[in-house]
Amino acid sequence: MSSVLSAAPRPRLPRPSWLSPRVLRTEVLAGLVVALALIPEAISFSILAGVDPRVGLFASFTMAVTIAICGGRPAMISAATGAVALVVAPLAKEHGLDHLVAAVILGGAIQILLAVLGVAKLMRFIPRSVMVGFVNALAILIFVAQVPHLLGVPWLVYPLVAVALAIMVGLPRLTRAVPAPLVAIVVLTVVTVTTHAAVPTVGDEGALPDSLPTLGLPQIPWTMDTLTLIAPYALGIALVGLMESLMTAKLVDDITDTPSSKTRESWGQGVANIVTGFFGGMGGCAMIGQTMINVKASGARTRLSTFLAGVFLLILVVALGDVVAVIPMAALVAVMVIVAVSTFDWHSVAPATLRRMPYGETVVMVTTVVTTLATHNLAVGVVVGVLTAMVVFARRVAHLVEVTSVLDPEGTTRIYSVHGELFFASSNDLVGRFDYANDPDSVVIDMTHAHVWDASSVAALDAVTTRYAARGKTVEIVELNRPSAHIHGTLAGRLGVGH
Repeated sequence: MSSVLSAAPRPRLPRPSWLSPRVLRTEVLAGLVVALALIPEAISFSILAGVDPRVGLFASFTMAVTIAICGGRPAMISAATGAVALVVAPLAKEHGLDHLVAAVILGGAIQILLAVLGVAKLMRFIPRSVMVGFVNALAILIFVAQVPHLLGVPWLVYPLVAVALAIMVGLPRLTRAVPAPLVAIVVLTVVTVTTHAAVPTVGDEGALPDSLPTLGLPQIPWTMDTLTLIAPYALGIALVGLMESLMTAKLVDDITDTPSSKTRESWGQGVANIVTGFFGGMGGCAMIGQTMINVKASGARTRLSTFLAGVFLLILVVALGDVVAVIPMAALVAVMVIVAVSTFDWHSVAPATLRRMPYGETVVMVTTVVTTLATHNLAVGVVVGVLTAMVVFARRVAHLVEVTSVLDPEGTTRIYSVHGELFFASSNDLVGRFDYANDPDSVVIDMTHAHVWDASSVAALDAVTTRYAARGKTVEIVELNRPSAHIHGTLAGRLGVGH
């Protein structure tokens, strides 16, 4: 009997889904298409950040490969992005690449810390109006960053940009088999090379990589002054990167109808940025556009497509660096203009939307945009937007508390009924809702339809009972729900209310 049991086959572990020939083909092709689409944007974002193209290309490679292993959302693409480029551009311009790399490493460490602290759960507190403002400000900043490439250049640049824009707008209406930005870049490159047109090229912006990225530490003074310098930029990288990544992860969840771990995605982004920094990259986060190419257009669903996108990207730029160097800047400017236009939420500024949208929501969105444009810092814009939303919400809710009253049949007791949420803003008006002088000696405050949230509300109720007591009248507070009864029982009479 024992020999029979020992001969029984062991249960096999489930085979990864991407080993299926059909899935494998889909994932490989998706990774190749995404890699092709990443090249122009990685170069453009490098230029946007004020660094050599190789910095963005290496960052896209290391981000994609690392997040494929560490990330929480399969099939999502992370690489060098415009959002992070805008954050680090001032640092790169004033202090150089080494300080930028140090900020990226520190930003990754902050992301890991925020993941441990549960920052992913805080995303639900960012209102939609702030999200819209974030996206619109990002689009405007990307567009404005292209203006210097259109000033003081040969006249031929302008028709080239126009042709590239026409290709990227018109081609998707005919076919989506090949990324339109890639076609535009190929067409403009062929035209300028064959005609020997004297226009600015990618090679004029800096040398492209001809070897694999190498591991190393940034050459900076390891002092407190350096930490003080890079810390604000690192915090910006961490916050902007997490916000954009978690927003994109939620979008992929909805498209694929599958859940993902936002906490794992948060610390995965941190690990990816640390790895990217050690390899001399500019950092990054999730990319909405490339993720949509991978998930929606190509049908990818596993980590393999993300991993291969990074690998294919490195092979293409290292093996074809001389070809990439002759790409005209006009093509990349056009790509970024299309990215800016497609990123902007035009529905949010449509007259019909503005007429229907609550005034406070529009104020929050505009405040987020204006603050971001004024500071050139997306993280600051989001923080100010959230604070503005909190003020707008508090003002709105403060006036939603109602107090009604009836006299009992015997005429000896006045019964007040409180409706609404009592907190520091709404409870300020509560004290004035009672008729202290004319009420009978017995007063009941019914809290069935109210909730006590904070000490300010308890203090307001204490003030009400104190005013009645000064006139020799008794007050009974009844029907508090369990949380309200707990906070009221803990604090009532202990807050020093003297009137």
